[in-house]
Amino acid sequence: MSGQFLEDWFRAAAFLLSSQTPAQLPPDQGREVAFAGRSNAGKSSAINAIAGQKGLARASKTPGRTRLLNFFTLDDRHRLVDLPGYGYAEVARAEKERWQEALAYYLEERRSLAGLILVMDARHPLTDFDIQLLGWAQHTELPVHVLLTKADKLAKGAAAAQLKIVQAALRARFPGSDVQLFSAVDRQGVDPARARIAEWLKLPSRPAKKSPGNKGKESGAQKRSRHRGRDRPRSGRRSG
Repeated sequence: MSGQFLEDWFRAAAFLLSSQTPAQLPPDQGREVAFAGRSNAGKSSAINAIAGQKGLARASKTPGRTRLLNFFTLDDRHRLVDLPGYGYAEVARAEKERWQEALAYYLEERRSLAGLILVMDARHPLTDFDIQLLGWAQHTELPVHVLLTKADKLAKGAAAAQLKIVQAALRARFPGSDVQLFSAVDRQGVDPARARIAEWLKLPSRPAKKSPGNKGKESGAQKRSRHRGRDRPRSGRRSG
């Protein structure tokens, strides 16, 4: 699949809904790839760079503010999912437990989940939370692709060294995972990340053409993205 076709696919991404509980998840059909990572690791920026859109995933200046699962559609069968950041959230214990339960349910039970993009700050990779999530994914046989973000903040030699360290750690402990350098600022690694996601989603060679009757009209997801803010729960129905 060419770079232009991939770009066309990801530029079609539009906000669908946010969910706080399993009951609010969209129907469990089609295929989706989720993004996870420690708060402040650059997850929202990575999603926006991959989608080629500045404000698709909303970054917060306060680490841990994103506490819901945010879903974005590429079409009616393919989705991206922004999972809550972990590590810094200052929330009540009861709320944090509900949040963790919803995340655990999603990762363990979601049949349409095809792969996990794990975002790590290239300067501080393999935190305890990262290791825990890698182990969780390995247990559920979920493939993981690691993005070492903010690579532009390191000299080339230092970035290459960090990449080798993480590669060695993954080979030793999590052989089903792989890793690349990534920078949302200079777009380093955007195309390889898109290619891996497209592989997991089993995207066709190009986005489906819109019917003539829909030409120039916004999709329902696009309308919702204009009229509803992110992180607002919306009722959904889980299939099966």
